[in-house]
Amino acid sequence: MLKCIIIEDEKNAQQVLVHYMSKKTSITCLGIYETGLDIPFDVLNKIDFIFLDIELPELNGLEFLKTLKNPPKVIVTSAYPDFAVDAFEQAVIDYLVKPFSYDRFIIAVDRIKINKETNHKEYILVYADKTTHRVKVNDILYIKSELDYILIVTKTDKILLLGSLINWVKKMNEFSFVRVHRSYIVNTNKVKKIKPDLVEIENVEIPIGKAYKKNLWKIIQETENKKN
Repeated sequence: MLKCIIIEDEKNAQQVLVHYMSKKTSITCLGIYETGLDIPFDVLNKIDFIFLDIELPELNGLEFLKTLKNPPKVIVTSAYPDFAVDAFEQAVIDYLVKPFSYDRFIIAVDRIKINKETNHKEYILVYADKTTHRVKVNDILYIKSELDYILIVTKTDKILLLGSLINWVKKMNEFSFVRVHRSYIVNTNKVKKIKPDLVEIENVEIPIGKAYKKNLWKIIQETENKKN
């Protein structure tokens, strides 16, 4: 059973979500709030996800998320598609543009289920081109910044999605990834050679920025120590 709360200030939108949830018996709603500031702290520790509007009184929905150290999973519900890039930057699971159908609602909830069942130490979920990809972390060779996009490269696939490299540095911090250049993060487990100004991964040469050399060697050494 998935537990959620609704943060939504429009009564009609609240009613739509409640109605959809009544048809989906695997969801329990623990409360409806018109602003994130009204939520008791202990409630956030009991839920699996939030249905979150963005245009809220007192505090914008995305700004509210930034106040949470370990936020629950989030499905954004908004009348404005313009906020989608910012929302996915904060790793929301899905973005529903009002008015949305019951079928679209089900797709979003199913993504929450997949995310909950996924072992986050081995896999990450990546939303790109209207598709959720389940990517094994150690299959990733490197991540590259391309203007407003991020390119995730594995041995067999390339996934292009909206995002910033600085957020992906934070996201991959718990894994064996290190930033080697202003445009690249690499998987240290895949590094074959380190040259003075280049890292070689699967016959791809990736530049090393001067500001990142020292930390690269530190992470490589730590990775080797863990193996031993």
